[in-house]
Parts: sequence; structure tokens; C-alpha cells
Amino acid sequence: MHASFPVDVDLALVGGGGAASLVLAALDRHGVTGLRVAVVDPVHKRGQDRTWAFWGLPGDDLDPLLSASWSQVDVVTPAGRRVLTLDPLRYGMLRSAPVYDRAAAAERRLDAVRISAPAGELRDDGERVVVRDPDGRDLVRAGWVLDSRPRRPKRPGRTRWLQHFRGWWLAADRPTFDPQRAVLMDFRTPQPERGVSFGYVLPVDDRFALVEYTEFGPELLDDAGYDAALCAYADLLGLDLAALRVREVEDGVIPMTDGPFESRPSPRVVRLGTAGGATRPSTGFTFSAMLRQADQVARALAEGRPPVPAPAYPGRHLWMDAVALRALDRGHVGGVEFFERLFDRNPPERVLRFLDGVTSPAEDLAVMRSSPLLPMTGAVLGDAAGRLRARLRR
Repeated sequence: MHASFPVDVDLALVGGGGAASLVLAALDRHGVTGLRVAVVDPVHKRGQDRTWAFWGLPGDDLDPLLSASWSQVDVVTPAGRRVLTLDPLRYGMLRSAPVYDRAAAAERRLDAVRISAPAGELRDDGERVVVRDPDGRDLVRAGWVLDSRPRRPKRPGRTRWLQHFRGWWLAADRPTFDPQRAVLMDFRTPQPERGVSFGYVLPVDDRFALVEYTEFGPELLDDAGYDAALCAYADLLGLDLAALRVREVEDGVIPMTDGPFESRPSPRVVRLGTAGGATRPSTGFTFSAMLRQADQVARALAEGRPPVPAPAYPGRHLWMDAVALRALDRGHVGGVEFFERLFDRNPPERVLRFLDGVTSPAEDLAVMRSSPLLPMTGAVLGDAAGRLRARLRR
């Protein structure tokens, strides 16, 4: 806790998780100097508490931090196994500890002030932002605030799903996993009545891997449900759990909704991460957009511009996501069929770039053509009617 309040800074990071850590590292990478920075979070993130998996071009700044990476991945359905060659991309696995370590080093070099207290209200007068604690005490006065605390959408979505998962880090005493083969999605898991499920496998080496069960849908499972699903998936993979050790457990819940997130709630407050729209509505993928936001913020500050990143995804992608979510939620198309056609009828690079939100309009049209025509047309019409009803209510 800082001794004298309020602290006066140029930039305050409210929330010290993944989004803030990436911003700190990016500020350091872009050589930002002379910036007074504060981090407001009651918890100083350290160690392994999450794993991010993402794709991108090799040779970037994150390469030294990766636990593993793959140039090929498998997509498995009941109909068979596809081996996807990702060239020129690579699929990377990044654990949280090196990200937090890099952020801590950047904090020290920036001489940032860390305030170990929860943030409450942000009061923005257009010139400065006052960050208060939940009791109303002023903690920070800042020129800009980057707020990555979880938030609900500005308005409820017409479709409200969740990406929810549990993963086991499994250790073996003898070679058990193939470190050259990552399983991106394995749809042989029993499918929920409403939603889609899949497993995946990310091996660090032949004796250590993350094995995870994921669902997209409106309802969470209980602890017993996740463990049962993971046991069944391990059995499907031919793994003998009695001969393996569960080193770590990872759980998560990420929103999948067409409800809009407000990325700029006031003139000098910018939201990042899921709160700032970085989560892809149709998949729950977040990391790549969060990384782009951090780089854009740091680049802007290095050039003396306001730290306001571009929208995480083009408007046309958000519309496509809303349609896809509606089609899946209303049962117009099955989840396995949807993803199977997506990977079957498009080059792997196009699919991954589309999921990252960086494809061109022409590529988007090609992706749309790979979807089932009649069911998706119905979803388009239903989405248009839903938007009209919402607009009339407002």
C-alpha cells in the first residue's frame, strides 16, 4: 500500500491480471519513458494460474516465453482426424508465470507505483480520472485509466452463452504424449443437449501435457460434472489416469454473448480485456485481441497519442458472431457440424485468422459460404428481427 494518497500519475492500470501485464510489457518493449504509472489491484499476480493458447507468426516477442509451440494441430470429429498445417502461423502455449515475471520487470524499470487495494468508482471529469477504493477514499489521480476489471455487457445479449472448462496438467513417469502433436479440438466428447463440447491436448513434452474439457453453452457444470467429463475424455484418449499424476487444475468461465461491451465508458477511461470487447463472442477466445490492445496502447503512448486501441473486432465479425451464436443456440445447426464444415472447407490459416478477427471482407465471405446455407439464413433473419425489436424497445 502506498503511504500517501491520492497518488498522481499519467496512467493508472486498474486490475493487474493478463491484460495489464501485457500492457506493462508492451510499454517496456516500445521504450516508453518519463511516464508515471500506477497499478491498482489487491492481488499481485505471480506464478502459474492460467494458460493461454493462441496462434500467430513465429519470431515475435513472445517466443522466448512459450512453453511449447506447434506448426501442425489436429481437429478430430467422429468422422475422423484432420491434421492442419498452420504455415506460416504457429500455435503457441503461454503460461502465466513468465508473463507476470516480464510485467514485474517492466514495472520496476518504469518505476511504477503498485497500490495493493481494490478499486471502486472511477470519477472522470474529462481532464483527470480519480480512482477510489470501495469506501470512497481517493487512491489515484490519473491522466488516463486502463480498466481491465470484469464487466457485464452494456446491454444483455440476445444470446448469452459461456465458454467454460476444466483442464488437468498430467505428469507421467514414462513417455506418454506426443510433443509434436497438439489437439486443437476433439469433438468426440458427448455433446450437450444445448451447446457444443470438445477436448484438447497440449503436450509440453512426452511426459507432461494439459488435457482439457471445454463446453460452449448456457449452463455451467458442477465439479463432479467437469471431473467426470475429463475422466471420460482421458479414457477416450487411451490414457491410464491411475498411472498419471494431476499436477495442477485449471478452471475458467468466459462470456460468449452478442451483448455489446462498452470499451470507452468515459472520456479518459479505456477498458481492456473482456471488459473492452477482447473476447470473441462466437468462441470465447481472448488472448490475441488482448495482445493487440496492449501493443496499440503502448505504441500510442510512445508516440504521444491517447492510449485508445482500435475496436477488438470489425463490426462485420461481431454481426457474424451474433448470427452464429443464434444458429447454435436455437438448434438451427449443430456445433460439431458447424466447426467441422469451417475447418473442412477453408484453409487452416484462414480459419485461424478469422477467429482472431483479422481476415479481409473477401475471406469473410468465403467463411460464410462454408456454413450451412438454409439454417444460417434463418439465423440471419432471426437476428435482424431481434435487433429491430431491441431498437424499438430502446
